[in-house]
Amino acid sequence: MQLFKRAQGLCLASAAVATMIASATTATAETITVTDIAGRSVTLERNPEHVVLGEGRMIYSLALLDRENPFERVVGWKDDMILYDPDAWRAYEAKFPEATEIARLGSPYSDEWNLEAVIALDTDVVFMNLGSLLRAQESGIIEKLDEAGIATLFIDFRQDPTAHTVPSIQLMGRVLGERENADAFTDFYTAQMQMIYGRVEQIPVDDRPLVFVENGAGWEPDACCRTYGSANMGRLVELAGGRNWGSSLFPGFGGEVSLEAVFETDPDVIIGTGANWSEANPATTAVLFGYEAEAAGVQERLAGLASRPGWEELQAVKSGNFHGIYHQFYNSPYHFVAMQAFAKWMHPERFTELDPDATMRQLHEQFLPIDYSGQFWATLQSDS
Repeated sequence: MQLFKRAQGLCLASAAVATMIASATTATAETITVTDIAGRSVTLERNPEHVVLGEGRMIYSLALLDRENPFERVVGWKDDMILYDPDAWRAYEAKFPEATEIARLGSPYSDEWNLEAVIALDTDVVFMNLGSLLRAQESGIIEKLDEAGIATLFIDFRQDPTAHTVPSIQLMGRVLGERENADAFTDFYTAQMQMIYGRVEQIPVDDRPLVFVENGAGWEPDACCRTYGSANMGRLVELAGGRNWGSSLFPGFGGEVSLEAVFETDPDVIIGTGANWSEANPATTAVLFGYEAEAAGVQERLAGLASRPGWEELQAVKSGNFHGIYHQFYNSPYHFVAMQAFAKWMHPERFTELDPDATMRQLHEQFLPIDYSGQFWATLQSDS
């Protein structure tokens, strides 16, 4: 009987200790209340261990913060980076092979998203794009996640990148416990942007060229044209010292325009966006910019775009102002590199010392876990 009582006492003591440990863990789990880019007040656990990315290309920003391993806390994501930026995916996969095991959940704004799977992954927070706020609200996914005890945070590098990049990185840094890395990058970002802003302010409107940006040039062979309005790449053009062709037509992100309208205005500068879409769309004639791009292939593809019927007669082609840029700059915190390229193209005499290649290299050496390689922008070279 005495032996039984002693054993019973030990069991009760062990249970009490376990309860104390659990209570202490719960008590020390620090929460944080933040305001996301959609203006929503959200309370969640600081430094979450299980993160879901509503878009895979959010890894561009997460890599700036979780530099040792940007996939360490990612338990689920959409496979858009794998499909539409395979060069970047392979660069990350080679260094972090465990990333292949991350659950591919599809789009959180559609029926393909499996909420049960998200819950089963013990998800703490889901990062979503500001541009999809309305769809997320209409689908009811925010409320469903909230009921499951999963926070949602909206960030933005697409709708208004120059206004939202710094607060988005700072928001992620606070939540993920990476404030120092967030501060370091946003300081660098601000300095790079200021190299452009100060000089552009001094450029008279009449000296700013008319710039047509072809969104996804060659994505569909012989199809034209989609362009940007006064947002995203269009806004980058304006802030870099140009007059964006589509701003007078589209106050928002952009839309479809006729080829005849482009030919009629005959813009001073033409910039087409491209990426390695050859795997997602084998028929594409786009310039395959990215970490695996080679100069010869880039020039061949640029020449193909410039030789579409009627394009060779445009002044931008004749004067050497026909360019290409990495499409994924449109949805990443690295867009300041694109802006530097734009400024050099539009005002070479004012930005002689600006070196976007050096900037891109510095970005990788100081802030990213993968090496800089490939090609991300180019100007069509003449045969002469």
